[in-house]
Amino acid sequence: MDHRLLEIVACPSCQGKLYYNRDNNELICKFDRVAYPLVDGIPVLLESEAREISLDEVKG
Repeated sequence: MDHRLLEIVACPSCQGKLYYNRDNNELICKFDRVAYPLVDGIPVLLESEAREISLDEVKG
């Protein structure tokens, strides 16, 4: 994940900061507790493609 892209991309729901999860290859919104997938290195920032994450995943 290009760190420059991570600096400008935001959660489509709350416009908050997204965090890169290398293990799952996802962008995490800790506020909304959702994870957006990366497909071929491209973030898929569609709410319909996001998955809910547990509180444990948010803390990790």
